[in-house]
Amino acid sequence: MAAINDLLQQINDVSLRERLETEFARLSKKKKFGLVFEEHIPECTPLYGVPIRHGTIVALKSGHFNEFYTVLNISGDDKALCLRKQTGETSEIPISNLVAVAQFGEAIFPKLTSIDKVENAPGESLWHTLIEADNYHAVQLLEYLYPKQVDCIYIDPPYNNREKDWKYNNDYVDPSDAWKHSNWLSMMQKRLRLASHILNPDSGVLIVTIDENEVHHLRTLLDEVFPQAVIQMVTIVTNPKGNTRGRFSRVEEYAIFCFMPNAYVIAGNDSLLGEPAQAKKPRWKGLLRSGADSRREDSKNLFYPILIDSKQGKIIKALDVLPYPAKPDIGAKIDGYDVVWPIRNDLTEGRWMLSNTTFNSLLEKGYISLGRFDAKRKTWGISYLSQSLRRQIETGDVIIVSRDEVRNVVDVEFASEQSKQIMTVWHRSLHDAGSQGSDLVSDIIGQSRAFSFPKSIYSTKDAIAAIVRNNKTALIIDFFAGSGTTLHAVNLLNAEDGGRRRCILVTNNEVSASEARDLKAEGYQPGDPEWESHGICRSVTFAVIAKRSVKD
Repeated sequence: MAAINDLLQQINDVSLRERLETEFARLSKKKKFGLVFEEHIPECTPLYGVPIRHGTIVALKSGHFNEFYTVLNISGDDKALCLRKQTGETSEIPISNLVAVAQFGEAIFPKLTSIDKVENAPGESLWHTLIEADNYHAVQLLEYLYPKQVDCIYIDPPYNNREKDWKYNNDYVDPSDAWKHSNWLSMMQKRLRLASHILNPDSGVLIVTIDENEVHHLRTLLDEVFPQAVIQMVTIVTNPKGNTRGRFSRVEEYAIFCFMPNAYVIAGNDSLLGEPAQAKKPRWKGLLRSGADSRREDSKNLFYPILIDSKQGKIIKALDVLPYPAKPDIGAKIDGYDVVWPIRNDLTEGRWMLSNTTFNSLLEKGYISLGRFDAKRKTWGISYLSQSLRRQIETGDVIIVSRDEVRNVVDVEFASEQSKQIMTVWHRSLHDAGSQGSDLVSDIIGQSRAFSFPKSIYSTKDAIAAIVRNNKTALIIDFFAGSGTTLHAVNLLNAEDGGRRRCILVTNNEVSASEARDLKAEGYQPGDPEWESHGICRSVTFAVIAKRSVKD
């Protein structure tokens, strides 16, 4: 700044110097710390269903959507006299080659038209929604429907890496484009600002997945759009085999979580760092004694019958001790109930671990459970919570999580398994985007590489569950829907805990670059039914969710 001031003082023209000083002072006040990028030409949206009339703003279906024409007149041979805005030139163009467009910021009055539906749970009122549209305008519509009401937004935007996997103004972005970062940031900024309007400002959470190409830019952009948020990033191992790009073999991607002021991570029983340990449920003890002193004559007062309702799997009660050496009538019912006797594996008479009085006391508390029928011994197995576990229930080290009201049996877990902080590095075989993403989609569609880089359904589920685990009626939105993994993750979470969480997906209906070339060679254009049937929404997203939902 000092050098610029020195240069300004060397200007002899006082008027010019003063003007330059004024402009420099104005620009100096605008400087900011943070993300600085070139905001590019505003986007536009093709409106294939809108009729072309006098005054309509149009673009060529096969051209660039930043080259606009105004229709001046329509002739009888279905040609439009068009004024090209950039050059002022006029030309006649067949109407079939034109499409009406809406530029960024122009008012659009969206209309949702039902195309198809899949009903897998007749009578249920819970419906998910897939919207085929440009996601900017779709989220504008959602702002009218769900202002500040969305509990979780999960998006997997284009990564802007070497793959030509995303479009900007109807052109695939070339990885060598000098402005590719600005293009990407311009696209994301507009959509994140809209996302901030639908996200619950108190307890909502935005989750954005990304790789190393834009992670640092995105992190700074999120700071700008969500200044009130607590932002934290998770590293997820999505490709354990590695993908060599640059010097190292890349195995991970990132999920950036933006927590509104009163949003928090809901701990589960899994830290997600490393494979899950086997569920550490307490081991119930067998009621039939084994080993030393296990014969009837070793404890004659521990040989008694136990009545059960075998149809309901329920224990009724223990009866009085059968006096020694009286023999039991194995297989006979008592009071209409089946009877369990302490018969050992060698078919000799054994004895129980508890007195009948203690047994009935524990039975009343739900601490005794009926097992399977043993055809060899012609009796049932019975297990109970040992004295050590009963003490741990009293101290809180073991907790009762539920009770079977029919059988009157508790379900217990170690308290330490109930709550584990989720780590910032997730490494889990189920998070492999190959076996749990690409392979799944290909199997469902019946086509190899049907969709590029789908997420693992399980990594998506774990990310969403960390936010809405305790909210069984949460609303989740994904406006970069891709193959529809977010909806399946929500369904999986609902299936696990009986939740009724809803999911809204948004995706456009773009075709891939190679398919576009092939379709153009066959004489088709965007908007033609043949073209649209190959679009991502109709050929992948809807196809996958319709088929996989049945599997889920």
